[in-house]
Amino acid sequence: MATQVAPAERGATRIADRVVAKIAAYAAREALDAVPEDGAPPHATVTVHHDTARVRISLELDYPADIGAQCGAVRHQVAERVRTLAGMEVPEVAVQVERLHSAQTRGTDRGRIR
Repeated sequence: MATQVAPAERGATRIADRVVAKIAAYAAREALDAVPEDGAPPHATVTVHHDTARVRISLELDYPADIGAQCGAVRHQVAERVRTLAGMEVPEVAVQVERLHSAQTRGTDRGRIR
């Protein structure tokens, strides 16, 4: 005869940092209108401690644009999607703009050598 174990005693689910980072990067792409032509998609790094995730998003944006509004939209979307899909609180979303892509210089831009 099997006895039932109470839900609190069954164990815990742990979501890997890299999974939370993928959720955050995808959410950042959702928040942006589009990734710039010849631009890299958003990349996320995450630090998870218990049920809290601190997220850093690196992205490239088209220019001219309202950079502050785009970064704010990314912060909001990333926090909301990580909270909803991973069940974690997100007290901090740092957005780092790596590169601006200008439509005026796109034809003559040879890019940066890294």
